[in-house]
Amino acid sequence: SCINYAHIYGVKVYVTVNTIIYEKDVDVFMEYVEILHKNNVDAIIIQDLGMFDLIRKTYPNLEIHISTQMHIHNPSGAVLMHNLGAKRVVLSREVSIDTIKEIKKCTDVELEVFVHGALCFSYSGQCYMSSIIGGRSGNQGKCAGTCRLKYSLVDSDNNKYNEHDYPLSMKDLCTIDKIGELIDLGIDSFKVEGRMKRPEYVFLVISLYRRAIDNYILNGKVDINEDDLKELKKIYNREFTKGYLFNKTDVVNSYRPNHLGIKVGEVINKKNNSIYIKLNDDITRGDGLRFLNKTEDSGLILTKMFKNGDDIKSAHKGDTIVIKDKIDCFIGSSVIKTTDKVQMDNINFRLSKKIRKVMLEGKVEIKCDNYIKVIIGNIIYESTFKVEKAISKALTSDEVKKQFMKTNDTPYMFSSLEIDIDNSSFIPVSKLNEVRRLALEEVTKQRLYVIPFIKNEYDIKIMDYPHYERKNAFIRTEEIYNVLKNKDYYNIYMKKSLYEKVDDPRKILRLERVTNINNGGTGILVSELGSITKGCITDFNFNIVNSYAVAFLHSLGVNRITLSIEMQDDDIEELINAYKQRYNKNPNLELIVYGREELMLTKYDLCKVNKQLYLKDRFNNKMPIVKNDNGFTIYNYSPKSLLNIDKYYKMGINYLRYDFIFKEDIL
Repeated sequence: SCINYAHIYGVKVYVTVNTIIYEKDVDVFMEYVEILHKNNVDAIIIQDLGMFDLIRKTYPNLEIHISTQMHIHNPSGAVLMHNLGAKRVVLSREVSIDTIKEIKKCTDVELEVFVHGALCFSYSGQCYMSSIIGGRSGNQGKCAGTCRLKYSLVDSDNNKYNEHDYPLSMKDLCTIDKIGELIDLGIDSFKVEGRMKRPEYVFLVISLYRRAIDNYILNGKVDINEDDLKELKKIYNREFTKGYLFNKTDVVNSYRPNHLGIKVGEVINKKNNSIYIKLNDDITRGDGLRFLNKTEDSGLILTKMFKNGDDIKSAHKGDTIVIKDKIDCFIGSSVIKTTDKVQMDNINFRLSKKIRKVMLEGKVEIKCDNYIKVIIGNIIYESTFKVEKAISKALTSDEVKKQFMKTNDTPYMFSSLEIDIDNSSFIPVSKLNEVRRLALEEVTKQRLYVIPFIKNEYDIKIMDYPHYERKNAFIRTEEIYNVLKNKDYYNIYMKKSLYEKVDDPRKILRLERVTNINNGGTGILVSELGSITKGCITDFNFNIVNSYAVAFLHSLGVNRITLSIEMQDDDIEELINAYKQRYNKNPNLELIVYGREELMLTKYDLCKVNKQLYLKDRFNNKMPIVKNDNGFTIYNYSPKSLLNIDKYYKMGINYLRYDFIFKEDIL
C-alpha cells in the first residue's frame, strides 16, 4: 500500500478525516478509520468532536491530531485537547506567534502551524458562507470558495467603499524567511496548504522549505534568496503575506483572486491582431500569459512570438515582442506569466532524475567455514550456508562490495560498506546476490513497523435530561432588548456589553468565539473549546451534527448543546433517535429556528468607516458586517425562519432559539 511505501522511505502518513460527520455516515466513517489503522497509518487529523471521542475510545493506539478546523486558537483549547488524548494540535491559521508562545508555556502537546499557501478569510472552522448560500459546506470539504468572488462594500445608501472587487480574497501565506523563528519557538511540524495544487507546486515549495529548515538547523541561518522567492511566485501566488502568524494586517489582495505569477511586460501598442509587448522579464514559447484588463482578464499559451519580424523561441528583458492574437487587451495592460515553461521543464526533469534512496551503513563479514554475517544498523542477518574454501582463486573484498552495492532495484543505497573477508574464501555471485537481497528484506521488515491494532468497546457516562419546551432569544443590542424584554423567553443570551447594562433574571452571558482567556462557567453560552466548563452551554459553531458529539460534550459537563446551523430536519431527527437508542437517555439540545446566520467570523477589518457596512454580492444581496470584541461577523442578508417549529419539540429538542441581530429582524 502507499502507507507501506512511505514507511520504507521513513515518511510518516497522516490522513485527513477532518470534516463533520453526520449520523448517517458514522458507520462508514469508522470502517474507513479502521482500515487506515490496520494499515499502520501514523495518525489521523480530526475536526468532529464526536468522532474524536469515538476513535480515541475505540482505537486507543491510533494517534489523533486536531485539525485547524476545530478552531484551537488559545492555550486553554490546546490544553483541553491534549488532556483528552490528542497528540498534536494544528492551530487555527489566525493564531499569532505571541499566542503560540503562551500555548507553549501551558502544554507540551505537539504544535503544527501553516507556513505557506492559501489562507481562508474566515477563522478556521467558522465559515458557513459556502454552506448557507451555496449548499456546499466547508466543514465537509466542499467549500465553493465564496470568499474569492466579487463583492462591493456599501452602506445603507449603496455608497461603495472598496476600490477593487475582491475584498475577501486573501493573499497566500509565505513565511520561508521566518522559518528559523518558528524552529526556535519549538513548533513540531510545518504545514504547507496544497489543496488542488499540481505536483510541480508541491515539489518546488516543499524542496525550498526543506532546504531552509535544514540550513537553519545546520548553519543557524535560512539560506533563501530573491531568486528562490521569485520561483515561489512563479509557481503560484496571490501575492505573499506573513499573515496573522507574524501579526501582519496586509493579508488581503482585493485586486485579483487568482494566481498572479510575475509581471513580464506591458502592452505598448495594438494594431489589428498584433499585440506589442515591452518586456521586463524573460519569456519562452509555452509560457502561460494573462493580460490584466479593467473588467475580465484574458489569457493564452504562448505558441508564437516575433521580434523585428523574426519568429523567435524566447525573448528577454528589454525586448519588444509581437504576439498575433485576437485576445482582449488594451494599451497599458499588464502582462503576467502564470506558467513558466522553463521552470516546469526544470522541475519535471528533476522529478524524473530524483530517485529517492534510503541511505544505509553496513558491514559484511565473510570467513571460511562460517556463515556470512551482514550488519545494517541494528539488524544482523546470517546466511543459511557456510563460506567455502577457495580452490583456485579467492574472493576479494572489491568483488563482494561490487555485488552488495547493486541496490538499484531497491529503495536502498549504501553510503558506507565495510568488508571483512579472509584471503581464502569463495562464494558464487548468485549466493552473494541472494544474501544481499535477504538482508535488505530484513531492513524492509523493520522499516514496515506495525502499530498494534486494539479495538475496544465504546463507553461513555452521561446523565439523563428532562424534556422541556422552551424558547430562548439572542439579542444583540439594547434597542432590540427594550422592544422584546416583555416577550416570553426563558433565557436571553447577550454579549458582555449588553449583559452588564441589563438587569434581567433571564439573561445569559454569551462569550466571544475568539478569546485568549478561559472564562467559561455555569450557565454561560460559550463559543470555543477553551471556554468549556462544567455547567456551560455550547453555541452553534461547535459544529455538532451527530449523537456522539452531543454525548461527548455532556460527558465534559456541558449542560446544553446548540446544534449546527448546517443541519436539516432529517439530520436532527436521526441524531436524536440514535442518541436515545444508544444511551437510553434524553439529550439537552437547543436549535436556532430564526435569525440571520453568521456566515463568517473574520479577523480582518472590513469596516473602514464609522458606518454600518454591508457586503453586497453579484445578486445585490446585502450582508451586514458587525464589529465584535475580537473580530468581525458577516451575517446573512435575511433571517432564516424554520416553519412548523413544534415538530422540533416532538423530535426531542428542548430549546428553540430566536436570534435578533438588527431591529428590522424583530418578528
